[in-house]
Amino acid sequence: MNEARAPYLKVENVTKKFGDFAAIKDICLEVFESEFVCFLGPSGCGKTTLLRAIAGLDIQTSGRIEQAGRDISNLPPTERDFGIVFQSYALFPNLTVFKNVAYGLENRKMAKADITARVDELLQLVGMPDQGPKYPAQLSGGQQQRVALARALATSPGLLLLDEPLSALDAKVRLRLRHEIKELQRQLGVTTIMVTHDQEEALTMADRIVVMNEGVIDQVGTPLEIYRRPASPFVADFIGAMNFLSAVAGGDGTVRLHGVELSAIEGTDGLDEGTAVTLCLRPEDIVTRAVESGAPNAFEATVADLEFLGSFYRASLTAKGVENTRFQADFSVNLVRDLGIEVGKTLTVAFPADRIRVFAGT
Repeated sequence: MNEARAPYLKVENVTKKFGDFAAIKDICLEVFESEFVCFLGPSGCGKTTLLRAIAGLDIQTSGRIEQAGRDISNLPPTERDFGIVFQSYALFPNLTVFKNVAYGLENRKMAKADITARVDELLQLVGMPDQGPKYPAQLSGGQQQRVALARALATSPGLLLLDEPLSALDAKVRLRLRHEIKELQRQLGVTTIMVTHDQEEALTMADRIVVMNEGVIDQVGTPLEIYRRPASPFVADFIGAMNFLSAVAGGDGTVRLHGVELSAIEGTDGLDEGTAVTLCLRPEDIVTRAVESGAPNAFEATVADLEFLGSFYRASLTAKGVENTRFQADFSVNLVRDLGIEVGKTLTVAFPADRIRVFAGT
């Protein structure tokens, strides 16, 4: 679908160096109009550096950035079309909520009546219609971030940049504001890029996720693609819980997990028999109910540990007769009760072939 239209934002071979250190290296990325894109990765991976290069706050060392067909590579922030929200809110403490939101509009010399109408509209939009006369210090963290969002949207920017906007808030407020921001973005249709290190935030909010590691992009895809089909062990490890098991390619789409042979595994094409591989499988994908001995990719395993995590149990299992092959499986509370799963019990489990990812090397 995206291939049929021109990207709204185009990042071409962008590198940013600080002295001899390259914070981002030869980044290429396309963002389409009205998309919500998350830059996701651990601290120091380059995601904020890339956002700041797009905003012109830290001009890239080399490479080109286009927005709506216009080369903005070397323009100062004031000449770029974006609104930005920072983790720290960055509101003016000496100005009222109304004046904070109106700040960009006043700089554009808009008529007073138009400014008042626009600010009232935005405060209504972020659920704070009566808070205009208050000062930032009189507001909660969540309210301050809503004001920062309204201020960023005041001039109707073509691009909204969010730099870890929720990380300073407590868990419940973060959850509520996450949904509010996504709903607002859908309503306005504004192209949005958000930096986060929180995988849950990215999975629930983004149309596409850009996973970054050590200054490069490891994978770009929808949340489901990133979660189900990680392109590298790093992505597999960073997004959600994952079992990593050392195995050996067996030829003909099989892998040998010590004494257990697993068949029809995608990712084994071109691997010579005997090649060391890493097998990746999420705990929730391991099946035990109604699995018969002799079923595809089924084998017996013993429950070594059982951890209660509220809505489910995480079981630590050992392949029967193979003590050094331990993996985790997530079972619902009802399943644990119905099957009488407990430490020491032997289960027949199966690794569904379509949920296994295989990477060469260990």
